Formats: sequence, structure tokens, C-alpha cells
Amino acid sequence: MDKGNLSRRGFFERTLTGLVASGLPLWYAKEMAESRLQAADDTKKVGDVIRIGLVGCGGQGRYVMRQAMSKKGVQVVAVCDVDRNRREETLAKDLKDVKGVKSFEDFRELNDLKDLDAIIVGTVDHWHTLVSIDAMKKGKDVYCEKPLTLTIDEGKALVKVAQEKKAIFQVGSQQRSTPPQFRLACELVRNGRLGKIRYIEARIGANDQGGPFKESPVPDGLNWDFWQGQTPRVPYIRERCHYTFRWWYEYSGGKMTDWGAHHLDTAQWGLGMDESGPVAVESIGSEPKRDPNSFNCHERFLVTYTYANGTKLLCSDRQLPNSLEPRHDNGVLFVGEDNKWIFVNRSLIEASDQEERPIAGKRGVKGRAGGPSKLLQEPLPKDAIRLYVSTDHMQNWLDGIRTRKPCICTAEIGHRSVTVCHIGAISLRLGGKKLTWDPVKEQFGQAEANQMMSRPMHGGWKLEV
Repeated sequence: MDKGNLSRRGFFERTLTGLVASGLPLWYAKEMAESRLQAADDTKKVGDVIRIGLVGCGGQGRYVMRQAMSKKGVQVVAVCDVDRNRREETLAKDLKDVKGVKSFEDFRELNDLKDLDAIIVGTVDHWHTLVSIDAMKKGKDVYCEKPLTLTIDEGKALVKVAQEKKAIFQVGSQQRSTPPQFRLACELVRNGRLGKIRYIEARIGANDQGGPFKESPVPDGLNWDFWQGQTPRVPYIRERCHYTFRWWYEYSGGKMTDWGAHHLDTAQWGLGMDESGPVAVESIGSEPKRDPNSFNCHERFLVTYTYANGTKLLCSDRQLPNSLEPRHDNGVLFVGEDNKWIFVNRSLIEASDQEERPIAGKRGVKGRAGGPSKLLQEPLPKDAIRLYVSTDHMQNWLDGIRTRKPCICTAEIGHRSVTVCHIGAISLRLGGKKLTWDPVKEQFGQAEANQMMSRPMHGGWKLEV
């Protein structure tokens, strides 16, 4: 017996068993297992080494770097962070067995390296665009964490450079690749399994609240001025920096651009709006703190988007009171004709025609997991719309670098998805005012909202394209 075939068959069967156990229908699990088998075969053919640098040595940046290091034909040659402690920890822990790794405080020096092919951008959000544009202008390919940009105009500039330089760009919206139930949900929606989509719920969680926080001395090793970059200069507060930066509108957009960059991206994908977006937005939200030393993102919110065909996209901090599917506070719910629905998150995919069974909970809530579902189990026809297949987000980027084939989440797609997040945050910051949006011209119908598509840049930084 051919041991190679036996090995391939074993890989296929193990993969198939795992996918079915995760809740995928058998027909789709078989497709995914075949895709992963082909990807494994392709990996064996890897030739030239891709030399990578990491900019932003926080937890997410290092996690993505380790993903790259686990792939065949990848070498990390440099790291960069404005916090010396994080650079040193990355070198000592993640790269202790890698020789000759260079270390920088200034990303521009890393991007200048001649023996560098691509970079991973794992910085705080307000640095994503400037770091990525500098790298692409110097001939590098880019993997940039989500949310792609701090402002809408940053996205326009980034896309322009990516197109001009023909850069292979991957946005870290990994739900396009894994887990596989997101693509399944979007394919079923795109092929009319629910009929016309009436509305979508994107549940993304509430923003953290806190403050006022105390000012303190800048920690040894942190270049606080460089960290602030284009943002207004303020005294150092520990809660402004590193992970908790995301609860300040100066540096991010709260959950609207954090989890919103994932779930609103899934909604766009399912609606076939990767090159477009909604035409109107309005919102309600709890009043954020106005103290300058406190988190200032809206804790509770409901943002309602309207698309040209009448479909509504509801982005909320939790499940809505009258939701058809009441058990999950994080995920995407597509609702079509006759109240047929499909719900998806990183743990499961469910549909409205599944049999109910009791699920233990504080309130004795019933769920629909486990029962058969024709909406999910019936295979798509041969002539169905099928979406870009990626089974590994990092490998998809590396394959793109080698083949020059566009990735599953290009700069253009990432820009369009985070634009949806941004226009929702702008509506909230304008007190919930209803705004119109032109997805072709990429501008609002209201002057005060258009002024918020960009921000003054401080510290001498400029958006140069």
C-alpha cells in the first residue's frame, strides 16, 4: 500500500472528523477537508524563504509573528517597538533560538532594511496606516492587524498606495479564513437560503468604562512621545497605553472598531458589499465620560445602518430585546424571509429550523443547537455562488507573497469594512444624528460628519501618499 496515500487519507479523515464535530454540515466539512489537504500539499512545495519583520511587540503582534514562524519558509529578521521592554521580551522569549534578529525603536529604520520582504503590523490602531504606507513605499508586503485604520481618509490613502505598489496586503480579519462557519454562513446567505435578507444583527459587546485615572511617570524604556505619534500630546496615563488604548477615541474606536471590524466585516461579506457599503446610519448610545483622564467610548450603543436595497444592519453592544435568537451576546445573525435565520460566531453556526433542546443556564433558556437543519445540511448546487477559500489566514498571506495572488482580505476590503465601523462611531460621537453616506464617493451628506473623516496630525507626522 502507498504510505503517502495512506498518510493523505489519514489527514483527510482526521480533518473531516474534527470539522463535523465542530458543528459543520457533512457536505461542507468534506469541502473544507479537501481544501486543507490541498493546502498541506502546496506547503510542501515552498521554495524561497520570506524574511519578515514585526512592528509592534504587544501580545497580538507576537501572536501573529508566531503564526508566521510556524510556517515553512519563514524567517524573522527584525522587530520594532517604542517600548524597549517589549522588544527585549520578544527577543528573549519568542526569538531566543533565532540568530541575528535586529531590534529597532523606529519603524522607518526597520522598513529600510534590504534583507526584508514583508512586515507584520501589530501596533496600536493609530499607527497602522503610517507604518503600512511607509513599508509599501519601500517595496514591502504587509500583514496589518485590524482595525485597518484610525480614520476613513487614512483608508483611502492606504488603498491608493497598496494599488500603486501592487503590494500583497492582508488585513488581520481572520474570520474570513477561520473558523470555517463564517464563510459557510455568508455563502448560504449569498445564495438565497434565507430569501431576501431583512436585517442583520452584529453583536460586539460593550465598551469598558473607567476613570478618571492618575497621571504617572513614563516607565523606563517607553518612548511615550513616539507612542503618541499623530495623536494630541497628553501626560502619561498607564490606561492610555498598551491594551487599554482601545477605550479612547483618540487612539481607536472602542468595540465599534475592535469586534466591529470582525462582525461588520462578516455582514459586508454576506451581503456582497465588499466594494460598497450602507447609504445611511443613525445611532443611540449612553453618554460617555467627558473627563479627559477617563475612557471616553460609549459604553452602550445601537447603531443602525441602511443599505440601498433596504436591508438593515444593527450593530449593538448586546443581543436585542426582541431578537429571534436570544442566547448569544457575540456573533452575527442574518434574518431573511418568514423569519428564517442563521446565527454564527466563533464557536458555532445555528439556524432557525433546528430542533430545540434544553440547555442548562441561569434562566433555563432553551437553545436550538444539536438538531438537524435543512437550511444548513442541504448542499449548495453546483452553480452556486462560492466565496474565496482560505483555510489559514497567515498561510494565505505567505502564499500571496510567493504567487502575487491577492489575499482574502485585501487593503480595499479591509478599508471598506472598517469604514462601516467608522461611520457608526462618527454617528455616535455626533449624538446619534442620522447621516447619509455615499459609498461610491465615500463621503457623508453632512459637512460636520465629513470633517470627522480625518483628524489633525500632531507631532510632525503627515499622511504622505
